[in-house]
Order: sequence, then structure tokens, then C-alpha cells
Amino acid sequence: MTTFNPNDPGMANGNYFALPFNTEESEIVIITAPWDVTTSYRPGTSDGPEAIMAASLQVDLFDVNVPEAWEIKIGTDPAEPSMAKKNKKYRKMAEKVIAHLEEGGDPAELDDIIGEINTASAELNSFVEERSRNYTTQGIITAVLGGDHSVPLGNMKAVASSYEDFGILHIDAHADLRIAYEGFTYSHASIMYNALNEIPQVSQLTQVGIRDFCQQEADIINTDPRIRCYTDIELRNHGFEGKTWKKQCEEIVATLPSNVYISFDIDALSPDLCPNTGTPVPGGLSFREADYLLWTLASSGKKIIGFDLCEVAPGSEGEWDANVGARVLYKMCIYTSYNKNKNSLR
Repeated sequence: MTTFNPNDPGMANGNYFALPFNTEESEIVIITAPWDVTTSYRPGTSDGPEAIMAASLQVDLFDVNVPEAWEIKIGTDPAEPSMAKKNKKYRKMAEKVIAHLEEGGDPAELDDIIGEINTASAELNSFVEERSRNYTTQGIITAVLGGDHSVPLGNMKAVASSYEDFGILHIDAHADLRIAYEGFTYSHASIMYNALNEIPQVSQLTQVGIRDFCQQEADIINTDPRIRCYTDIELRNHGFEGKTWKKQCEEIVATLPSNVYISFDIDALSPDLCPNTGTPVPGGLSFREADYLLWTLASSGKKIIGFDLCEVAPGSEGEWDANVGARVLYKMCIYTSYNKNKNSLR
């Protein structure tokens, strides 16, 4: 830090935001997971971390809410070199399955391929969990940067080993409660179903911005007492009827228990902020609305215990998606640090 000047241009050094910290000295470590095997609409989120890395060099490190944010020790755990090769292999296999289903084919005809993909996805989850646990056992907060929204399950499991119960603040356009969507047990569309059913410590799932879900997911939302879903239409209607965003954010945060994990799918935002994400949906939050919600949580008495950002996909014409994603990632990092330090003073 004696030679780091936050006012200088960001110089690529292998760390997000060009920060000078290694993982051993960091209070937050970002684990890179460029994996989009099960993406059901269009691929590309596996390229998200690399694009965010490049865009993060342009993020100014001063923040109005956290003025000395540049001093926060944020480390980077790079992607495992073999992950990209495995992702490419299993993505091609998944595309074969998806095309077969879209043509009305019997999924049983491809059981062997689906089984191989499921095994690879389970191995990815175990890898992320082990990598995350290396840090959580040292008291370091872990964040996972995807990749599609299947990749944070391992991080959630690693975090769960340190807490008797916690809630998930799930910010997304989709409910992600499908059961083995398209035959893939660990589909990006099944992450919250898997979290609820594989992690007994999850006592609450609060969803925000949801605007695309099926009847099966609606039934789960309406029957599982752990779930409170704030759909996009509910949030907008309340706003149209005079309820402030401040009040809505306070109500959202109040549903969560003392310990909170944040899972942020970039498609929760309005699609003009993430036009190349895997499954964009009309509607959604503005950047400032999402920022205010995150800040409301960070400045509450709740404890942020981990987080992830998924589904950022760079476009072929510029770095807009990565630009937005880098800023969401930075906000989550510095607000989590602020939250940690604020709670330590209580």
C-alpha cells in the first residue's frame, strides 16, 4: 500500500479493480468461476469474469457511502486453468441436449449425456466449495463471480458450515426454483431449489425483482414458508401507489434473519444495463435501486456472510455489460466490508 495510489489509472495486475492485495491478507476474496454449461437461452456468461476484470480497471475507487473504500483488502482467487476447457466440452454436450428437447425429443434418449453433464456440474460445485472453504475457515468473506447462476452453490455450502442458519437475499429476474431444469440437476435455473433442499441452514429465501417464473415455481413460492418473493410487478405497483423505495427496501431487509448471503443475478437489472446476459427480461431494477437495496442491508443490523454475482456476459460491441457488472461487484465488496466493520463496533 505504500506505493499504491488510488488516484492513478488502474494497471492490470491479475486482481479485480487492480488492487494490490493478495488472498492471504484480504478480508474479501473473489473466486472466479467462468462456467456456463447449463445456460438454457444463450451462452457467454463464462466470459463474464474476464470481461469484468478488464472493465474493473476503469472503476474509480472512491465511493460516497464508503469514502475510503480503496483501502479495503479485496483479493482475487483466479480461475482454475482447466475450468475453461471443461466448460467448453460440457457446454457443447448441453447444447445437444437442449436442441434435442426443443425439437420435441425424449430426454431419456440422452440420459448418458445428461448424466455426464450432471457429474461435471457436481464436481464444479465441489471445487468451488473446497476453494471457498479454504478462505471461510480463515474468517475471510468469499464471493463467487460467475459464470451462470449454477456456480455459487458451493460457496453457499462453504459459508453454511460456519453458521447455524442464514437467509439468502436473491436479486434476480427469475425465481430459479425449477427442479432439474432440462434434466440438469445443477441448472442455472435450479440454484435456489438446490440451495433450499441441500443446505439445511438456509432458513429464509427473500427474492427481489422476480418477473419470469413457471407454475411449478409459483407453487413452491406459495407453499414453502421459507420463501418471500417480491415480484417486479408487486414492487412497481407499490411504487405507483405511493410506497417509497426506501420503505420497500426496509421491508425486504426485515424479512431476513441475522445472517445474510447475497446472490445477485445481473438480469435482475433492467435489460438496458445487461443486454447480453443469458436470459434478459423486460422490467427490472435500475442500478440506483439495486444499490440502495444493498446499502439498506449493509447499514442494517444484519450480517453479510458471503455473496455472488452471476450471468454477466460481454457483448461483441463494447464492454457495457462488464462495465455495469464491475460496478455491482465493487458495491457488494465495499458494502460487505462496511457491514463487517460496522457490526464489529456494536
